[in-house]
Amino acid sequence: MQPELWLARHGETEWTLSRQHTGRTDLPLTAAGEAAAREELAPKLAGVAFDLVLSSPLRRARDTARLAGFSPELDDRLREFDYGDYEGLTTAEIQRRRPGWDLWTDGCPGGESVEDVGARMDALIAERLRANGARVVAFGHGHALRILTARWLGLPAREGRVFLLPPAGVGVMGAEHGRPALERWGV
Repeated sequence: MQPELWLARHGETEWTLSRQHTGRTDLPLTAAGEAAAREELAPKLAGVAFDLVLSSPLRRARDTARLAGFSPELDDRLREFDYGDYEGLTTAEIQRRRPGWDLWTDGCPGGESVEDVGARMDALIAERLRANGARVVAFGHGHALRILTARWLGLPAREGRVFLLPPAGVGVMGAEHGRPALERWGV
């Protein structure tokens, strides 16, 4: 059997709505985010037998997992991108300070680069996610899960930019003929 990786993004927070970069700030889910975890995400995952359930230690991911019906094991490598000096700012605010800034190529001063997050995800994949035939669900964050997707597929971390995953969205990674593949996305 091939390993299978399900990715579940946390529900909405206040900063999801305002489009502020939310890395280390430990925000709660909004009421709508809680409802999405229970009413949208839980049915998508219902009836699937997971060998391992992981979550970022940040409460928006932990609470999403719990509200979707799971008791996850916490893994710090699933935490969101460390936006450093750009934490809490929108892309438009950052670009006023630094015209042309792009997260995927420029990273964040005082925080992480895309390659830093990619290295975290590579370690997670090697140590926990590629177990022979294991089906894993990982609850996490928008940018980090996009980078995890790119690395699972063998793409450079920066190619996570092409995988948009909405709050309470799910992606499924698998394999075909022994090669990593994207099975379903954004369901």
